[in-house]
Amino acid sequence: MGPGQFPPGVINLHELMEDASESPPPGQTGTPQNPMDTAICIFTSGTTGLPKAARISHLKTLMCCAFYQLCGARAEDVIYMSLPLYHKAGALLGVGGCIGIGASLVLKERFSASQFWSDCRKHNVTVFQYIGELCRYLTNLPQGKDETRHKVRLAAGSGLRPDVWRDFTRRFGNIRIFETYGLTEFNISFFNYTSTPGAVGRGTFLYKRFCPFELIRYDTQQGEPVRDGVGRCQRTSAGEAGLLIAPVTSASPFLGYVGSRELSEKKMLRDVFRPGDCFFNTGDLMMQDDLGFVYFRDRMGDTFR
Repeated sequence: MGPGQFPPGVINLHELMEDASESPPPGQTGTPQNPMDTAICIFTSGTTGLPKAARISHLKTLMCCAFYQLCGARAEDVIYMSLPLYHKAGALLGVGGCIGIGASLVLKERFSASQFWSDCRKHNVTVFQYIGELCRYLTNLPQGKDETRHKVRLAAGSGLRPDVWRDFTRRFGNIRIFETYGLTEFNISFFNYTSTPGAVGRGTFLYKRFCPFELIRYDTQQGEPVRDGVGRCQRTSAGEAGLLIAPVTSASPFLGYVGSRELSEKKMLRDVFRPGDCFFNTGDLMMQDDLGFVYFRDRMGDTFR
């Protein structure tokens, strides 16, 4: 991204931008008319039914570029990316987030547990992005000489179980874990700024003003929310697992999926607390404790975990 001398074969985007024409681009490649227009489509894991192509807006792709900044990464960091680029975590949060802070990116074609720490040593990696199972694969490896001889200071990602969290930090050195939670198709997210093991974040009063959400009672046998005599859903108590939902509003819209309207409608809950309201159904069971920390409990639907 920046000026300077680079190894052979490295494309310097800064130089290309300096040499580019200042005339307006052709109409078909010009500026989007609306930031909420569809930029790309990304297949989801299918928490309700089979995988579907979710519409991702231009605005959301830009918002994802702030991911590493929120995690505490800096421009001088070297980020190791071994997640698939056909999904949001690798493409938008990983590559996009790296561009957002102007850091260096080490792009691995596919994840390899046996090569992970040697790669980190070779490329002076300081930050890597994970999904929960990735860290478990590392803790299952026999001990090696490179696993503590590295410069990694931050690991950011989603789905890290408490037992793996403890094993990872105890074994691989002083690495800060920054656990997050997010969805491909909707604007609800959590960030565990306090590094509380097992939590995905904290739903304080102030946080819920900017990113509102609710936990409602859910019947796992029937596969649907519990409703009272007048058809309204019931909020859970502290320490009780419930279905995570979030209001669909003009400020936080749900763009839906490619295909029939029924595909998108299955992700909506209506008349939840009052007639006419509408909430997005994440398909995830979460629990919030007395201190407001939110913990992932289970994923409903057809996704095998």
